[in-house]
Amino acid sequence: MNDSLNEPGLQITVILLLLPIIFALILILVKVNRMISETLKKKELKRIYEHLSRLEPGEISALEERKKELEFQLSGSELSGNRTVKDPRGLIDKANEIHEIRFLQSKRKEDDKIKIPDDEKKLVLWFLGCSVFWLLLGTTVGEYLGIKFVAPDADHLSWLSFGRLRPVHTNMVFWGWASMAMVGFSYYVIPRVGNTKIFNLKIGYISLILMNSAVFLGSICLMAGVNNSGGEYREYIWPVMSLFASGIALSIYNHIRTIEFRKTKEIYVSNWYVVSAMMYVVVILIVAYLPFWQDGLGETITQGYFMHQGVGMWFMFFNLGLMYYFLPQELNSPVYSYSLSILAFWTQILFYTLIGTHHFIFSAIPWWMQTIAIVASVGMVIPVTAGSVNFMMTIRGSWHRLKFSYVLPFYVVSVIFYFTGSMQGTVEAFRTTNLLWHFTDFTVAHSHLTMYGIITFMLWSFAYTLIPRLTSYEPPSITVGLHFWMALIGILVYTISLMIGSTEKGMLWMDKKPFIEGVVLMMPFWLWRAIGGTMMWISHIIFAYNFYRMICPRKGIRIPESPSEILEIIHTQQNKS
Repeated sequence: MNDSLNEPGLQITVILLLLPIIFALILILVKVNRMISETLKKKELKRIYEHLSRLEPGEISALEERKKELEFQLSGSELSGNRTVKDPRGLIDKANEIHEIRFLQSKRKEDDKIKIPDDEKKLVLWFLGCSVFWLLLGTTVGEYLGIKFVAPDADHLSWLSFGRLRPVHTNMVFWGWASMAMVGFSYYVIPRVGNTKIFNLKIGYISLILMNSAVFLGSICLMAGVNNSGGEYREYIWPVMSLFASGIALSIYNHIRTIEFRKTKEIYVSNWYVVSAMMYVVVILIVAYLPFWQDGLGETITQGYFMHQGVGMWFMFFNLGLMYYFLPQELNSPVYSYSLSILAFWTQILFYTLIGTHHFIFSAIPWWMQTIAIVASVGMVIPVTAGSVNFMMTIRGSWHRLKFSYVLPFYVVSVIFYFTGSMQGTVEAFRTTNLLWHFTDFTVAHSHLTMYGIITFMLWSFAYTLIPRLTSYEPPSITVGLHFWMALIGILVYTISLMIGSTEKGMLWMDKKPFIEGVVLMMPFWLWRAIGGTMMWISHIIFAYNFYRMICPRKGIRIPESPSEILEIIHTQQNKS
């Protein structure tokens, strides 16, 4: 027993398990402290009510007088009187332009609620609620997988083996968390930019049920060892994946009919991206699952196509469309350049659809096809730069808001990761770097940098922008800040450690060192991977709590302070009596 306790893997596992337990204990202490505080406030409020019931008429009159004094406001014409203001010499320029105080300058208030039909709001929140559930469950599986790297003998059950749980984790966060959140946001954005209503709510709910069913059944099948026996991210068997594709196809129909009945002449660029992404993912799934070209090199080429089109033409394309709506809404300023957004749209379609085989450099795939993938990867500099510049220039003039807004940091970080992560993908496509990094953990770091640093941070940005406006309920600023820093530091620890270790590992392979030396080398870096992953996982628990607070707020006890609040209590008591 003592020898077992001295095992580093067991010690690390215990520490990682203690972290969420300690976090839960802190939450319990906070809850108990809040209960005690509310009990004291109730006693104080009861004492105030008893005192107010004994007030003399003269004291009430004094409060009425003080209320009028506090509510006094200048009319705005004390100096000018009722004369019309003229500027014959044109001395006043841009009088309507306000730089210091902008709409929603810092924290949003409850009177900024967006009015949409309640049934549409429920559909959007159902999609987002399901996505948060899959985020928690999927990353809990990922957390356990991270522990297995430092404690590989943690269990001996086939259902919990690394080979089965890894695709459960990736598919759950792909199709459950990110996809469901994106479709949920689209059911808000598309009717808004068209100034219309969702075409058919029942289709929306059917789509939700089909997508959830696919993720649930797919996860059970994978843990039971039933899979597509093929490439990465398409481990779900075809009957399961057909449920997901059917759900997306129904939403495409719903969105196109919604756009058809729009009350605006133009089709905003967000709709371009969103509908195109949904059309692409159905095509991608059909191509990936049809068996006609799945033999030999055809299967490998199809895998490269599916893997990269899924990331770039589904997740990235969809989120960029949402970004062109929510970022200007959050800043209350127009997008910097509509032309840049269209340039990014068409060039991404041109280049991204050709880069799949850069994952198989030096393979038996024809050399010319590998070269085309590398050239197209370099071409991706155009849409990425256009999009990044467009977003940053849209934020221009609002940088001072970073210290006041809990939402804007999520946007800024996601844009930074969009540029750096995408440029890293371009660099990885070169033959020299591919030789060093491919088949190492560097690709794992890169995939997390893009799917987490870009996609997930964008989705969090949209959630913190939209949900409070739908419900009028703000999440606690302190927990939003904690969510941001835990997620940011966690992803940086996760990716940087794996990148450093993988570079050293690749150099060992190129020196023809034994494979086991690379495994031994990676042990400390896998430890840092587990630490970073744990921080990310805890941030998801915090996000789930924030989501709960945005839809089910805590009712606090407010002690009356101003004369108007005191008089309101007095009048209520008088009406009851």
